[in-house]
Amino acid sequence: MLSRIRDKNIWLVYASIFLVGIAYGLSIALLALFLDAHGFDKTAMGGLAAVFASGICALSLPIGWILRRVSAKRTLVGALLGYSVCVTIFPYLGSFLGLAIARFFDGAFSVGVWVSCETVLLARADKMNKAFVTSLYAMSLAIGYVIGPLLSKGIVAVFPMHTAFVCAGVLALVAALVASRLDGGIGAHEDPTSALPPGTSPHAAGEPPADTAKKPALAWRTKTSLFATFAYGYFQSSAVLFLPLYLMKDRGVAEKDTILITAFFALGMLLFSNYAGKLGDRHGHLKVMRNLSAAGFLMVASFVLQTKFSLMCLTVFGVGATLASISPVSLALQGAITEKHEIARANAVYNVFYAAGMLVGPPISGLVFDHVSGRAMILHFSLLWLAFAIFGTVFAKDDPAARGAPPGPRTAADLGP
Repeated sequence: MLSRIRDKNIWLVYASIFLVGIAYGLSIALLALFLDAHGFDKTAMGGLAAVFASGICALSLPIGWILRRVSAKRTLVGALLGYSVCVTIFPYLGSFLGLAIARFFDGAFSVGVWVSCETVLLARADKMNKAFVTSLYAMSLAIGYVIGPLLSKGIVAVFPMHTAFVCAGVLALVAALVASRLDGGIGAHEDPTSALPPGTSPHAAGEPPADTAKKPALAWRTKTSLFATFAYGYFQSSAVLFLPLYLMKDRGVAEKDTILITAFFALGMLLFSNYAGKLGDRHGHLKVMRNLSAAGFLMVASFVLQTKFSLMCLTVFGVGATLASISPVSLALQGAITEKHEIARANAVYNVFYAAGMLVGPPISGLVFDHVSGRAMILHFSLLWLAFAIFGTVFAKDDPAARGAPPGPRTAADLGP
């Protein structure tokens, strides 16, 4: 691994996102339980999730401009500090309005973290290792997600629930200190090639040509990645909120055991995402994504038939191994399609679609849960992934590998003089 990734900045991003992953795991594992314990119903929970997604949308739109003006390093450090404040004060805000404001800025700062990290990784990863690099990024995050819920279970056994949120804030602060060690990224007052690997043409960091500068064209070229991240945002945000409640209220699972669900999901992602990334680099990213989606569809659909908690945990592990592994592969596919000067803008559009999924997923899922049943909610998750598998098959040629092109983006430098 060290021989394939020599850039220290990539490893600093991995360390930062690992710490943030623990922070996310600590807070997410307890979010639904905290809100339920304080008397918020499913509709209110869905509303808070929508507010969180609104924060992501609000910053996703200008984040590409911010990165170019401020640099990925400064944006990442600032976003981590902001997230630290939001997650720390969250349990002390008693009103829905206060919680909503905290969740809005939590989403805004979170997208700042993601886009900054993704921009550094895609700009510095070489063409043959994009999915490998992004899968290790996903693994770093997943390890944090595994550790976070386990820590939260231990913390709430000894301390009040709000202690876990404070610990998450401290970890985000440490992540900001790690990120401060990054080299200067692409910014207004820096060399625009400073964030690129040695030997990369300066053309890759310049202004985009007129024929690639329009966002609709970029969105259309990356539509399969955008659908994938929309589906993942929809599924992840809804499942985090409502799956623990479904297990408690419909299946009689103890509250303390539901905390482990997030860990099993992340463990599946951790153990398989790197393998999925290698398959994507070798055989085509979209081909791997649609196969993972089809397998995930079957696993999610089977969840409604299960009665044993141990089997449920095993299924959630499989869902994490398939559906969560789609996320880093979809990011790598986007990196293979876009040119380097488009990376920051493409990542911004990518996260808008992720946020859109998070925005509409919880309210719709909450309505289905409340007015139909928990089983219907689970089944509608599975149909979403079936739809993506079909979409990925229809637009299979969007993947350069399916057209016989070499991995990675084709820039002027790649084409030669």
